[in-house]
Amino acid sequence: MDELLKKQLSITACKVRMGIIEGVYNAKSGHPGGSLSIADLLTYLYFAKMNVYPDKPDLPDRDRFVLSKGHTAPALYSTLANRGYFDVEELKGLRHIGSMLQGHPDMKHIPGVDMSSGSLGQGISAACGMALSAKLTNDTYHVYCVLGDGEIEEGQVWEAAMFAAQQKLDNLTAIVDNNGLQIDGKISDVCSPYPITDKFSAFGWHVIAMDAHDFDSIDAAFKEAETVVNQPVMIVMSSVKGKGVSFMENQVSWHGTAPNKEQYEQAMSELKAQLAELETEE
Repeated sequence: MDELLKKQLSITACKVRMGIIEGVYNAKSGHPGGSLSIADLLTYLYFAKMNVYPDKPDLPDRDRFVLSKGHTAPALYSTLANRGYFDVEELKGLRHIGSMLQGHPDMKHIPGVDMSSGSLGQGISAACGMALSAKLTNDTYHVYCVLGDGEIEEGQVWEAAMFAAQQKLDNLTAIVDNNGLQIDGKISDVCSPYPITDKFSAFGWHVIAMDAHDFDSIDAAFKEAETVVNQPVMIVMSSVKGKGVSFMENQVSWHGTAPNKEQYEQAMSELKAQLAELETEE
């Protein structure tokens, strides 16, 4: 990947993380851990990969994105705000009465949200429907969908996986955020979905592994995905829950806990320091 683009994406991802913390802190509730782990991925998709139009969010030929693990809406909202769909200041209204930014994505009220989600397991089915629709109408848009690794314990995910392979939905790219933690603890202890790559491969998907926090790895994975025909693509990304905030990283307690004032200030201080370093690098 071009070094200048990589630097720009790193700067934007840091801003996305700051928006996540800002939103969850002001809401006094939410899910920072899994939001922070997908910040780099969403930054790449919205700033380097997807054909999207912030000034025309409903344009028919846009690529579609479904956040199947809808509880990590703070990451999507912050990405959309930084991409220009709405003002970044809106993030402070997360989960407040009267705010358009609800606790889970709402396609009826939030510009740029293609699917209302939050009931785990359902988003991937909706993404399959979008991809099939494009096939039937000869449209060229691509559908992207992010699932949680705990979410894939849901049976509906595997029904959708069978359907996508049967329909040869090569215009569908799904991504599993494999940070290893869910609300009850380690996914390997709760109801292990491992080996994730082998299972999706057995269901007829083309499977790619990538590092969720390395833009070269992310770029290579999506470039490989573009070459696949007659199969849906599943990218299994190895990530760190709470990435970017030292005391949140790999801590299951931050799955659904909002920071207090002291924790908020520490998190923002760390992220601002990372941003300053990135902006001053030659």
